[in-house]
Amino acid sequence: MRLKNKVALITGGAQGLGLAMSERFAEEGAKVVAIDLQEASFDEENIQSAQLDVTNEEACETFFNEIVEQYGQVDILINNGGITKDGMTKKMKGEDWDAVMNVNLKGAFNLTRHVGPHMEKQGGGAIINISSVVGEYGNIGQANYAASKAGLIGASKTWAKEFSRKGVPVRVNAIAPGYVMTDILKTVPEDLLDKFAKMTMLGRLGEPKEIADAALFLASDEASYITGHTLSVNGGMRL
Repeated sequence: MRLKNKVALITGGAQGLGLAMSERFAEEGAKVVAIDLQEASFDEENIQSAQLDVTNEEACETFFNEIVEQYGQVDILINNGGITKDGMTKKMKGEDWDAVMNVNLKGAFNLTRHVGPHMEKQGGGAIINISSVVGEYGNIGQANYAASKAGLIGASKTWAKEFSRKGVPVRVNAIAPGYVMTDILKTVPEDLLDKFAKMTMLGRLGEPKEIADAALFLASDEASYITGHTLSVNGGMRL
């Protein structure tokens, strides 16, 4: 029960990594608000579903105020919500660039701008931004996605400085997952999955629970002296 009585907001919480983190945090005693654009239902009584478009500034402010009124606190924020609209740069449409940046990067900003100062006032908290191995090293055909995920790493370092400058332990870190077996990867041909697995030192793809466990560590008091850090959870991917 490492997160007992803590309130955790997790964007993209209805599926994939977000779902794994929501369930894992609830297991550890957190009151989880799983935020997603689509409506979702959960068996765990500690998980509350919330529909929100993170690109909508006014909606994010209203949502934050409602959460504080309901729970009185926000102890953990995980900016996980994200989309892809891949394409080679010379063919990429401007609206595809904007859409990815708005969800992946501005969406994180829209919530953090409220949650960070709130954590300062309440005496501490943990913010975790889900970046990507692509944000660390780039990837052909994903300039928009790579830029958004690299932006989250830079934002994490900046927010780690901003929200702790008054001596309050607000910790901000990033996680950069490698290839993880979410529903998206299950549609990828086996030969490509084998290729991805061989790119890692461990010779396999990751599981959502392994990312959730990394997030649990960074959100817990066990990581009380870690901030401004990017944790690469990629099986030792060779790049």
